[in-house]
Amino acid sequence: MLDEHGTTRLNEEEASAGQKGTGMRYVLLISLFLAVVILSLVWLIPALTHSA
Repeated sequence: MLDEHGTTRLNEEEASAGQKGTGMRYVLLISLFLAVVILSLVWLIPALTHSA
């Protein structure tokens, strides 16, 4: 782990310490879906309840 200068060197596997990025992908997909649904409701509800 320590090189000749006394600094710590980690390889890619040691630095990442496990699985890469799959959890974040689900968080982004769910938040995108919720944002689309909420913004659609904000637009649709007033449009449908507004009497012309």
